[in-house]
Amino acid sequence: MGFPRPRSRRRLVALTAAATLTLVASLSGCGLGTAGGYVPGAELAGPLDDVKPLDGVTVSVGSKNFSENILLGKMALILLKSDGADVTDLTNIPGSASARQAHLEGQIDAMWEYTGTGWITYLGHDKPIKDSHKQYVAVRDEDLAKNNLVWLPPAPMNNTYGFAVTQQVAKKYHITKLSQLGDVPVKERTFCVESEFANRPDGLDGMLKTYDVPKGKSDGVPESNIQTYQTGAVYDATASGRCNFGEVFTTDGRIVSLNLEVLEDDRQYFPNYNVSFVVKHDLVEENPQIKELFAPVTAKLTNKVLLRLNAEIDVKGREPADVAYEWLQDQGFVE
Repeated sequence: MGFPRPRSRRRLVALTAAATLTLVASLSGCGLGTAGGYVPGAELAGPLDDVKPLDGVTVSVGSKNFSENILLGKMALILLKSDGADVTDLTNIPGSASARQAHLEGQIDAMWEYTGTGWITYLGHDKPIKDSHKQYVAVRDEDLAKNNLVWLPPAPMNNTYGFAVTQQVAKKYHITKLSQLGDVPVKERTFCVESEFANRPDGLDGMLKTYDVPKGKSDGVPESNIQTYQTGAVYDATASGRCNFGEVFTTDGRIVSLNLEVLEDDRQYFPNYNVSFVVKHDLVEENPQIKELFAPVTAKLTNKVLLRLNAEIDVKGREPADVAYEWLQDQGFVE
């Protein structure tokens, strides 16, 4: 979920009709693309070598303005361009609301989206579906019926909430999963979280109840054990020992760079946020080879892969397009 950014992307604020018109007008007037840069050219290789060319097809690809989504957007642009499409780079759109509106209005043809965002934020459902495949199917079917958008099969990666510990804490308390929180002494159940997560009903309170260490209880997690931070500061606070358990996003590159370990959400409290390439129905209907182009690439996008690639951008400061191209080349998809 890489990329310091507020998780308010999980909750899309409803736009009034006037606001929507203003948004669309402003996007049309100034253009959506703010990432700039370049899209490396290449030739398809390996499992993509026989994909039917997209010669003469024009495709605009968007993304939101955090590293992981820009990285994936660049990856899509490289694949489409390498297959002969005339691509337009509209990555780095500020915010989920703007990106989604642009997609619905047809200003962009395709972008990577997260199943949890689609289900909860865009389609307005209150409760996530715990089974990741069922979550995908539900989003796929409803968004196609309502908005004529096609969700291609999702990646195994799941950019959701999680709690991380240092290697020292994991060894000291022999903890690898959240259901073991009750085995940690009460005074050592210290948490660093962002303010939104601390206060939302499906955030910290619900998580602690799910794992039988309720907030505010003497045998649970006392209020004094909870510290709130701005988004992103939690990682350093956890790594430096200001708390034992830090709220993280499970594909953030800082998990790798700070040598943190994410605890298993073994009771499946957090929603699934698997990523899927979402394409306008008419485009994929007329060019079904787009499905073939993305299927083997998407299948390799695991949490481990995204953790490493996000770290290249957020920790080492590399350009998303370079990181995307290098990975596609290493995997034998382009040459």
